[in-house]
Amino acid sequence: MKAPRVTLDQWRTLQAVVDHGGFAQAAEALHRSQSSVSYTVARMQEQLGVPLLEIEGRKAVLTEAGAVLLRRSRTLVKQASQLEMLAHNMDQGWEPEVRLVVDAAYPTERLARALQAFIPLSQGCRVQLREEVLSGVEDCLQDGSADLAVSGLTITGYMAQQLNTVEFVAVANPGHPLHQLQRQLNHHDLESHMQVVIRDSGRRQPRDSGWLGAEQRWTVASLATAARLVASGLGFAWLPGHEIRDHIANGQLKPLPLEQGGQRSHYLYLYANKDKPLGPASQILANLIIEHSMHD
Repeated sequence: MKAPRVTLDQWRTLQAVVDHGGFAQAAEALHRSQSSVSYTVARMQEQLGVPLLEIEGRKAVLTEAGAVLLRRSRTLVKQASQLEMLAHNMDQGWEPEVRLVVDAAYPTERLARALQAFIPLSQGCRVQLREEVLSGVEDCLQDGSADLAVSGLTITGYMAQQLNTVEFVAVANPGHPLHQLQRQLNHHDLESHMQVVIRDSGRRQPRDSGWLGAEQRWTVASLATAARLVASGLGFAWLPGHEIRDHIANGQLKPLPLEQGGQRSHYLYLYANKDKPLGPASQILANLIIEHSMHD
């Protein structure tokens, strides 16, 4: 690919001529001489081989080709300005990217609010978001692939900021045999029925979580898959209340009437990479996650 013959400064000059209504006005806005502005645009047209402006009376008007190229150039100039701003922010210690890992049980609504609030403060910093289950979050912290992490586990060696709780509810399809007993249930009732559990995505020390007393268990990779299977009548499971709200509302799932343990509250915690200090963007995002975790 050949190097561009027209510079960003030339595109900015053409934009100024159009936006300010003429060469004299553009020269004043750019703090340059009118002859310099005129030469820059004339040189552009020569380099491109396409007429960009034509004179109508005393006013310079875009040609059809000029209008198309100017429109495309605005995006180019804007991106270049953003790139320069990002370089300046990086020079000031501002990270180009924050790597955020969250447990799959963390409510999407809370996360979305925090990320939405982060956008106008991000100064070009991107967020790389990753979902893991149980110790998968811990693995990301320990191998250094997470700057910030939200986990329901107490992770040894890391300082934790407690966030709000997530409610897990024992549920099954309304037609499931457990609901047909039409009485309060105990753990002995559950033992002879299929339980659906979520696979720990960690590789170093995968963990089991919650009650696992059923003789038959099917393990799946995601909360969404577990919810769909249980809603279809296959087994029972403890699932996050925010994940199954719609399933309960439309009658696909129904809470099991357990004597105890039918609902469980689990705190989630925010962790930071302990091997490097948080940059300003990571700190802002961490504060927003804390703030928006406290409201459903």
